[in-house]
Formats: sequence, C-alpha cells, structure tokens
Amino acid sequence: MSDSAVPARRRRWPVFVPFVVVMVLAALWTGGWFYLAGKARGMIDDWRAGEAKAGRVFDCATRSIGGFPFRMEVRCTQPGVALAGTTPVALKAADALVAWQIYQPSLLIGEFTGPLSLGDASKPASFSANWRLAQASARLAPSGVERTSLVFEAPALARIEAGSNVEVLKAAHIELHGRPNTDSRPDRPAIDMAVQLAAFSAPTLHPIFAEPLDADGTGVLHALPDLSPKPWPVLLKEWQARGGSLEISKLRVQQGDVIAVGAGTLALTARGGLDGQMQVTVVGLEKVLQTLGINRIVSEGDIGSALGALNRVMPGLGDFARQNAGAGIVAGLGAIGQRTILEGKPALTVPLRFDDGAVLLGPVMIGRMAALF
Repeated sequence: MSDSAVPARRRRWPVFVPFVVVMVLAALWTGGWFYLAGKARGMIDDWRAGEAKAGRVFDCATRSIGGFPFRMEVRCTQPGVALAGTTPVALKAADALVAWQIYQPSLLIGEFTGPLSLGDASKPASFSANWRLAQASARLAPSGVERTSLVFEAPALARIEAGSNVEVLKAAHIELHGRPNTDSRPDRPAIDMAVQLAAFSAPTLHPIFAEPLDADGTGVLHALPDLSPKPWPVLLKEWQARGGSLEISKLRVQQGDVIAVGAGTLALTARGGLDGQMQVTVVGLEKVLQTLGINRIVSEGDIGSALGALNRVMPGLGDFARQNAGAGIVAGLGAIGQRTILEGKPALTVPLRFDDGAVLLGPVMIGRMAALF
C-alpha cells in the first residue's frame, strides 16, 4: 500500500484554544478583581484617616468587601459617624452598603438600613429616624463630584423624650439632588439643587405642616461655606458672612385644595434673620391665612387697634370684622397684587417678603421666624 493511502492525522489542539483563552481571561479577571479589592481597602483606610483629621470619624462594627465578579461592594455593619465640634454629634445606623460596577467605577451607589440614631456623642440619642428605603448616589469625575442624589421612601423622624418618640416629620417620598453650578468658582462655590416631597408633614414644627403636602423645587445655593464639622449656627454665620444666598428658580407646593408657586432669592442678615423676597401665586389664600391663625394676625399691630376702636364705637362690630377678616385681607391683597389663573383655578399673585425674620404677605405681617444664629 502506498503512503498516499494513509489518512492524515487531525490536529486536536485548536479545539482546546477557546477553552484555554477563556480560562486565562477568567484568571486575569479574578486576579484583577482581588487586586482592586485590595486597593479599595487601602483607599477606604486613607479616606477615613483624612476624614478623621477633619473631625469626621467614620467607623463600622464589621467591614467586608464582596460583589465578585462584576461589582465591588463594601458592606459596613452598624456604621457610625462622630462629628467634632462645640457639641459633638454622633450618628449610628444598622447597616450600610456602597457599591460600584467594575465597568462603571465613577458611579457610586449606597443603601442604608435604619433605624438611625442622632444626638450628642456623650449622651443618649435625641432623635431617631427610620425609612423603608434610603439610597444615595454620586457620580465622580477627575475634577470632583459631578452630581449627588439622596432618595428616601417612607422616611420618619422622631424626637426621643422620656423614653417615648414624638413625631417630628414624615413623608411618603423625599428626593434631594445636587450638582456644581456652571458659575461655581473655587473661592465662591455654588451648587444647583432640586428637591421633591410627597405627603410631607411636620405638625410639631408649625400648624401649617399638619396636613400632608407635596412640593417640588429647584434653585441655586451660592457661596457655600467650608463644610468641616461645626455647629449649624456657626456654619450659617459663615455662609452669611460670605454673602451666601439661595436663589429659588421654581417652587410648587400643594396642600389639599391650596396650590402655591413662586420664585425669588433668600439670604440671612447679620443677626441671623431670614431676608429676601419671593413672588408667589396662590390658589386658596384665605385658607392659608386661616391656618396661619387669622385671629392672631388681625389682633396684632394696626389692624388690632382698628378693630378695638370699632368695638368701642359699636360693641361686637370689631369682633364681626375679625371673624370675616380673612376675606377682607384677601380683598386688600387683591388691590396690590394681581389676580390670575393657576392650573385652571382663580389665584392671586403677591409678594412674600422676609425682613430680618419678619414674614410679610404684601403689607400684612403673618409671622416672625427666630434668628438662625
């Protein structure tokens, strides 16, 4: 038999090439992931050391890194934050998870498990917060943080008094977003802000917040101060000294049948009083005045004196005028404001002014806010 009749032996090694390539890539990926995990541990330790020098001490009962193969997850059980200052503040939660995708490392996402306790570091907690979901995200760039977001589902905050919880505020949903403003400068930083509230109520803060409301607003916070740990009054005083202001470009609030939209600029005076003006358009202004306490409003100042004079002329006349003062004030505001239509309903546009803490709707003083520092 001739040699040409012997069949050629088939090469089998090409069959194994793809398998070998996959195994090599898997080994490289695994090695790379564990290398990055080690780097992440070092970066976290360096970050904690830097924060501690600035007066912000972050701690965990236990810390672990997982998420292999496509995510990097840092889990912290019983996370705590201690903020140095005149009155040291401590926050402590049940659990925290921060994660980012290997192929998208610039996006950090954090989830937090309540309850969260807050108070003086040397005393029992003064406040307790809880929620169904709390999530934070940050997109990073070589120049710094591009944007940050906070989302809360069913948050609630309570003040702890004599072993019981007194509700301070609650909501169905809260969203906060921030990003550097295009006009921001190193010597005068500014951030664009957006906030959304759904079914928000805070009855202990003011009667006007007793009924749930929805709100949606955007604006710019100008001249941010140094955010190193310090008491809020000191932080606000530094912001005022830098000429800080809050420019509200759009704000819409709805509470039952009452709807209000507005825009304006607010700041603080040297004594810590709120100062500035907003132009607001309101549906159901009379109901707002009633909630603010129309009887108190009309009993103070020049209005109260005038009503007292009416009672002296004809007993009961001043009381009758007081009972119907809501409609009268709205009619008077109509003379200086502008009647319009808002979302298909009759509305009135008037200036809402803040004069070193005094709150005025047109010429009518409707309240006074305590100084913030």
